[in-house]
Amino acid sequence: MIVFITGANSGIGMALAREYARRGATLGLLARRGEALEALATELGGGAHRVYSVDVRDRAALHAAAADFIATTGCPDIVIANAGISVGNLTSEVDDFEDTRAVFEINVLGLIASFEPFIGPMRHMGGGQLVGIASVAGVRGLPGAGAYSASKAAVATYCESLRNEVRRDKIYVTTLSPGYIRTPLTAGNPYRMPFLLDPAVFAQRAAVAIERRVRSTVIPWQMGIVAWFLRRVPDRLFDLFAENGPRKPRRVER
Repeated sequence: MIVFITGANSGIGMALAREYARRGATLGLLARRGEALEALATELGGGAHRVYSVDVRDRAALHAAAADFIATTGCPDIVIANAGISVGNLTSEVDDFEDTRAVFEINVLGLIASFEPFIGPMRHMGGGQLVGIASVAGVRGLPGAGAYSASKAAVATYCESLRNEVRRDKIYVTTLSPGYIRTPLTAGNPYRMPFLLDPAVFAQRAAVAIERRVRSTVIPWQMGIVAWFLRRVPDRLFDLFAENGPRKPRRVER
């Protein structure tokens, strides 16, 4: 099995890399911090694993990394577009615009750019699987996290569109929506996080869902119930809860 993972140097991406290495996969690991990737590759046995110090906002460099990986290792069976950031933002604070831009460039455009170079080779190979990381936070617009919620809603909708574009080519698209996972992205949240999951446990469950080629799933399942409820609660009730609810901190220092 050959697996290519973006955002592999921490959190969910690192946990997925460890899980797939445990399953015997040959990995392509891509993230901004090259030293962390090299350390991870060494931990996982080095050798056949390839590392790429690339920012997913650099589409040309991302495509070049994909081309190198295919040329040296082969077309991956699975591509997991995991790279993402989360930061609080307020539209009333004009300085937050650059954070908003970064969230969309990494979470949405970076995901699309991560899939682009693999679709043609997967078609030639006769199939494959593309995995997008959305979030329960994308189910409804959370105050103070408009950019993140909107970006993850975009990921889910984009993956749904893509799924039906490529299914005739036997390319499967899976959307994973994590709840609260114990990662650097959630470490600064100043509020209770129900059903908080260890990233290694998430990775195990994610790998099972990917293996089953599910179209879309929420992990853990308890947050799936929360997501189901949030989709159906009337706007009036949602607003009563959300208006005074906890908010993700803004990144004040820039």
